Amino acid sequence: MTDQTITSPESKTTKPQDGIISILENIQARFGYLPEKELRSVAEQTGKSLVDIYGVATFYKSFSLKPRGKHLVSVCLGTACHVRGGPTIEKEFEHRLNVKPGETTKDKEFTLETVACLGACALGPIVVADGHYFSKVITSKVKQILDKTLEGLDKVEIKTDQRIFPIEISCARCNHSLMEPDHLIDDHPSIRVTISFERKHGWLRLSSLYGSFNIESEYEIPKDIVAHFFCPHCHTELIGGTNCVECDSPMVPMIVKGGGVIQICSRRGCKGHMLDLSGGIYGE
Repeated sequence: MTDQTITSPESKTTKPQDGIISILENIQARFGYLPEKELRSVAEQTGKSLVDIYGVATFYKSFSLKPRGKHLVSVCLGTACHVRGGPTIEKEFEHRLNVKPGETTKDKEFTLETVACLGACALGPIVVADGHYFSKVITSKVKQILDKTLEGLDKVEIKTDQRIFPIEISCARCNHSLMEPDHLIDDHPSIRVTISFERKHGWLRLSSLYGSFNIESEYEIPKDIVAHFFCPHCHTELIGGTNCVECDSPMVPMIVKGGGVIQICSRRGCKGHMLDLSGGIYGE
């Protein structure tokens, strides 16, 4: 592993464990998982014990000690899902993918796993594919779930989906507009911020349609990289006081015109986001 991986910048207020997390994030972004050789190198170069490194790697769900496929499918086998046919659903996924739970298909497309509970017991059996929940799953829907996952579960019909609507955004610190009316994404003005990751620093444009995940960036952002977001006007880092409920990465807050806050996850590939139209941020 390179020195660049170890010397990721940390703020003075960052906890030592946060530094380890940042290092592991870079490793996983490069390899798609955390190879044992890399973890031993982290332990040697940071002075941490290998037990501590593994403790962090196994605590956070976003990390994997085994190579994962492009798509992750999780079948709930908690009590409620179990009695509603969860094991049958899991067996159908095994049959369709020709893998056991914890394994990845030969083409590296899918990783199958089982989980104890997904917190939606009344809707079981539950299946989660790439972060999207499917409720009351029956065996005849398994192929459909796999096909939709391959096609792309985040694809939306911008013009017809009523869940998609435009918002105007400004900096959560200086309140300067972040809108770029001359640069369109999804036929609407884009939102421009500055981001940094690894040793790159450049612009990122986001769709201003809430519910669309379309972006443009100066540099290609590797999947699972956690980027730092900055206002292009006051240059303050846009970071809130909460972490993503899906992957525990920092959330990026921005002000919505007319009142409210939108927060998006700083991890590339995570679709965690929250929209609160009830009030301001930081007690404003």
